[in-house]
Amino acid sequence: MSLSFLLLAVAVLCALSFFFGRQRAKALSGGRYSNLHSLPVHYGTYVALWCGLPALLLLMIWYMFQGSVIEAMIVADLPADIVANSGQLSLALNSISQIAAGGGEHLTVSPEIVDAGRRLANLQTIANAALVVVMLSVAIAGIAISYRKIAPEMRARNNVERISRWIMIACSAIAILSTVGIVFSLMFEAVHFFSKINPLEFLFGLEWSPQTAIRADQVASEGAFGAIPLFVGTLLITLIAMCVAVPIGLFSAIYMGEYASPKFRAIAKPALEILAGVPTVVYGFFAALTVAPFLRDKGSMLGLDVSSESALAAGLVMGIMIIPFVSSLSDDVMSQVPKSLRDGSYGLGATKSETIRNVIFPAALPGIVGAVLLAVSRAIGETMIVVMAAGLAANMTVNPLQTVTTVTVQIVTLLVGDQEFDSAKTLSAFALGLVLFLVTLGLNVFALKVVQKYREKYD
Repeated sequence: MSLSFLLLAVAVLCALSFFFGRQRAKALSGGRYSNLHSLPVHYGTYVALWCGLPALLLLMIWYMFQGSVIEAMIVADLPADIVANSGQLSLALNSISQIAAGGGEHLTVSPEIVDAGRRLANLQTIANAALVVVMLSVAIAGIAISYRKIAPEMRARNNVERISRWIMIACSAIAILSTVGIVFSLMFEAVHFFSKINPLEFLFGLEWSPQTAIRADQVASEGAFGAIPLFVGTLLITLIAMCVAVPIGLFSAIYMGEYASPKFRAIAKPALEILAGVPTVVYGFFAALTVAPFLRDKGSMLGLDVSSESALAAGLVMGIMIIPFVSSLSDDVMSQVPKSLRDGSYGLGATKSETIRNVIFPAALPGIVGAVLLAVSRAIGETMIVVMAAGLAANMTVNPLQTVTTVTVQIVTLLVGDQEFDSAKTLSAFALGLVLFLVTLGLNVFALKVVQKYREKYD
């Protein structure tokens, strides 16, 4: 039974338990809800929670440990010479997984590996069957226990609210712990990288060539990990994108919020927001096939040497892509400015433009700053447009007409394909990710400072 059918079965059991729990409460009340401490719906919800929550908790714990337990059982039966070598063990486990999945016909492996693959398939089948039995048993047991507890004096509403509160606390904890886990995983691998490469060389080096050679006598056999060209390329493309997105986005938000008629606004705003739903690969094609050749041709007419892949092409198209982030969010923020501030400004004789400039815009500035920073984060994290329009060359230049690359593009490039995970080349992706995280954190802190400053002034 697949996971989707198992979850569907538990959902059906929860629905049935809700129905029968509510019906039992109605029966115990004798048709008079005043005899019950809580409404019948609370009794039904109580039974449904006891059905679903233990089963889902068991499912999470089961999948957390099933893979490692089965892998330990498989490794225990492998030959000692394979287990002793971590590289051979990794290859053997990969072959075993392919055989278990039914796709190992092309592999040339020993009979022990083939037997291990078949045993893995059998263990996975047994584990899945056991999960179905145990999970449904736990769900049915939860129904039986909670169903027997139903009584008119039972404080079902209080119990449901208590369980709901713990569910919300658990969800918040999962979100926080996920963030902490991401940060620590980045830090752990980044520290491993910095044990191989000097941090000063990484942060202030001017050459980026992480490709290491196979032989020691080849050029750049140790690689070059100076990330300054990546940082410069990222900032250059982001700056170009924001020069396009911020003015156009803010002016369009001001027009639609303050000058446009309701009929025009009802048409223009959804049409503008469509830009946010266009896949980034489409923007990449547009940049590579239309914008970049256009800039190259016009530049040659003016005597400029414009590369076929340039930061200007990527930045312009990226700016068009993030216009809706600035426009829509800024429009929503300015529309929330209290009408009393507008009326007071008009009452003092200010014109509409003066009211927008001196009252509405300053009052909405915290939200506008948040919208701009969201657009900056979107621009920094964009990959596809840069790959297709700006290229992969890590050039140390601030010339927007030349080829550059960004941090996110290099992260993707470093982690694509069969890589040795313990090499400095692969680990450098985690160091770049850590730097990107710190930059984003700094932007968020700056936004909070701006919001706090102007909230004190206008609240």
